[in-house]
Amino acid sequence: MVGPAGSPGVVAKALHSLGTAACLVDAAGSIVAVNELGERLMARSAADMVGRDAHDLLHRNRCGEPVPGAQCRLRASILGGHTEQDHGEWLERGDGTLVPVAWLATPCDIGIRPSATLVLLHTEGRSGTPAQRPPAVGRLSELERLTLLAETTTVLTSTLDIDEALRRLIGLVVPRLADWAVIDLTGERQEVRRFAVAHAEGGTVVFREDLQGPMPPVPAESPMPLSRALRGIASSLAGPETYQGPPDSGIAVEQKRLFEATGMHSAVVVPLRSLHEVLGALTLGRADQVERFTAVDTALLEDIARRASFALENARLYQRQRKVAETMQRHLLPSLPPTPGRSMTVRYLPAPDASHVGGDWYDVFTLTDGATALAVGDVVGHDLDAAAGMAQLRNMLRAYAVSQQEPPSKIVEWLDHATLTIAEVSMATLVFARMTDTEDGRCELSWTNAGHPPPLLVTREGVARCLTDGHGLLLGVAPERVRPDATTELPPGSTLLLYTDGLIESPRRSLDEGLDRLRRNAASLAHLPLEPFTDQLLERSRPPDNDDDVAVLAVRPA
Repeated sequence: MVGPAGSPGVVAKALHSLGTAACLVDAAGSIVAVNELGERLMARSAADMVGRDAHDLLHRNRCGEPVPGAQCRLRASILGGHTEQDHGEWLERGDGTLVPVAWLATPCDIGIRPSATLVLLHTEGRSGTPAQRPPAVGRLSELERLTLLAETTTVLTSTLDIDEALRRLIGLVVPRLADWAVIDLTGERQEVRRFAVAHAEGGTVVFREDLQGPMPPVPAESPMPLSRALRGIASSLAGPETYQGPPDSGIAVEQKRLFEATGMHSAVVVPLRSLHEVLGALTLGRADQVERFTAVDTALLEDIARRASFALENARLYQRQRKVAETMQRHLLPSLPPTPGRSMTVRYLPAPDASHVGGDWYDVFTLTDGATALAVGDVVGHDLDAAAGMAQLRNMLRAYAVSQQEPPSKIVEWLDHATLTIAEVSMATLVFARMTDTEDGRCELSWTNAGHPPPLLVTREGVARCLTDGHGLLLGVAPERVRPDATTELPPGSTLLLYTDGLIESPRRSLDEGLDRLRRNAASLAHLPLEPFTDQLLERSRPPDNDDDVAVLAVRPA
């Protein structure tokens, strides 16, 4: 309870006789002794305080931030050796809470120190007023705020998925800045959807799905905070009192319900606005934290919202481009022609990662001599250019194959030369095949392979093998090379599978392992009709960690 200097008994008795919290501070501002009431007020032991600078250890502003020494009147009183008193100060207790105090400081000479100051403390307000936790936003120093802004930029720009970006935004601000976060989004047709209502509970973020979903339209003239934010006009402070009057719109009704359901007593609503459009609004609210939002908080949140808006616009533009590419790719992929005497089905699955649009393609068409042409290929790349290159390659292949009665190798040789001069394709892989019926009723397949995974042939008895003959370099590498052909018979009831590498490729396995897995799965499913055979083969064989798209063409002679 007392410091090491002088007579401990004298100091203890003097401080204990005082009816309020008290401490003795030396000329340098270090605590010399503390009485029991001081220990209780500070929630600290004397041993924890004695010898430490009183200002650095205890003095905070109402937001919990350290106060510069030059602004501390108590320190000035100690250093100046004169009597001073003040109120409205905040001290940080040992448990991290803040307590508002009034203080009196006066020079004191009790024979222990040549110049010591006695500091008397008592809490302000009603007796028994509890200490307060500093508001989360108030705890942010200027450095911490700059760090938060930098973190916002880094975290949000590292994903092109809009939903993921918004969830990350919520994780950045709750509970650091508020108890509640609400995100409203505007769509391309100006419809409004309440994407998320999130609350900090026990160190985790919980979403209130009952408060989420479609919202009424944005009124054109409403002065209410959310309506103004969704029109991109301005940020606003709000509270439950904001919506006590008659509602001027359906959005006002929803906002009143939101405040009632969440218990928020203070909120700030800021627009999510890019250079080109209003994306929505971000609302942060406090229910558990007693501190109300201020204009200072609004400035920080506007900066966060501005950075979030740029990231969201980038993700939205990317997803629009992806949708265009996927739509183009699907429309360019053909429907299957009638093929008497054969069953045929096709599957195309886009990449599971929204950032990839592949150049996988297939084609089936009838040649002038009655043979059926089969093709499956993959243009290098995962963007709109790859989808466009796929269309060019497919159309040129059709033109060469229909106009020239040549074996598959010759057709692909011409196509290889054309990729350098006509098509905007750097490299591509391809299997091109002719399927014909012989005079004695057999089904015969001839093909050439340009750097593509080998076709798979599965008999109805479940014997599966890869057709590795006829293999050559991929397109765009050495067009002067002569390409080989290969021929095999397709037994009745067998299944021929042409596919792209998304069906077998995995970062954790070799291609040989992927091919072996495909072969074993196909053999086990050979007894199934063609449609369920193809569906189950895709489900079993496609690696979950593959980020590529997949095209599969399955043919079964009668």
